[in-house]
Amino acid sequence: MYIKKILVAISLLGLVVFAIFSYKIYNAIFVPNTAFNNTKATLYIGSDAKFKDVVEDLTPLLKDIETFKQVAEKKKYSSNIKGGKYEIKKGMNNNDIVNVLRSKNIPVKVSFNNQESLAKLAGRISKQIEADSLSLLQSFTDMSFLDENNFSADTSLGMYIPNSYEFFWNTSADEFRGKMLTEYKKFWNDSRLSKAKKIGLTPNKVMALAAIVHKETVKSDERPRVAGVYMNRLKTGMLLQADPTVVFAVKKGTGVQLKRVLNKHLEINSPYNTYRNAGLPPGPIAMPDISAIDAVLNYERHNYYYFVADVKKIGYHKFAKTLSQHNRNAAEYHKWVSKIH
Repeated sequence: MYIKKILVAISLLGLVVFAIFSYKIYNAIFVPNTAFNNTKATLYIGSDAKFKDVVEDLTPLLKDIETFKQVAEKKKYSSNIKGGKYEIKKGMNNNDIVNVLRSKNIPVKVSFNNQESLAKLAGRISKQIEADSLSLLQSFTDMSFLDENNFSADTSLGMYIPNSYEFFWNTSADEFRGKMLTEYKKFWNDSRLSKAKKIGLTPNKVMALAAIVHKETVKSDERPRVAGVYMNRLKTGMLLQADPTVVFAVKKGTGVQLKRVLNKHLEINSPYNTYRNAGLPPGPIAMPDISAIDAVLNYERHNYYYFVADVKKIGYHKFAKTLSQHNRNAAEYHKWVSKIH
């Protein structure tokens, strides 16, 4: 009888211990463990992060970091860290949190436009993904990559079509570059390639002209007409005489950003100076919008060879078929400029 009581007592004690153990396990795994008040918290984990780095970042976000560490160890996450952007929602338990960190890397929207150089593009992208600007620039300017894909140092900026794209935050510099090459090839579909061939330009030359058109007018509805002016000049062998190319040439050669193009600037010795050199410059002087690229491919057929800013319709231009007509338009513009200055 006495032994029976002892066995019963031991059994009861075992049940109590098991219940306590089970309760602790349940709490560690299934009880909410977030300590923030917002609906969610965003966590960025670097590609080379260790478990201790994740723990350090999570500590201010969780009520009990020790139970998280226990669950992470049990689920083998602590030895399999994955870089990326993750969202932890308020009220999540440790099991949920580990599952998110294991498989819920959230894509980010990466956008860029109007970058005037690969260096500026690298700086812009580095603010949106993990890769730093130096590694991005090194990747962008890798000559073996450029040669393999029919680009040069002058034309390389044209590979990056301005738009919004989806990436994982932990995308490397080379991965970003590779995705941009894929997007470039998608952009230059059969339709655009056919149009480029029809007007006698390669994609690289289209980008070079589109950059000039982009710089000449901010009005997308006017860009096909401006593109038509330059196409007329190319066809007849006229110099393009595009002021934006002079601005670019001066900045590339001296680092000076011109506010106004003067006659002395037109003599700068540069392959980008279209006042001295016939045809298109070696590459784009800036990153053109898609609207400027398509404006070149679908340029307006007309007989205009000149244009100058329209003083009555700010932002737009007056177009002329003859030099004498253009000179009258230009005189009106210079008279207006002298009044406001």
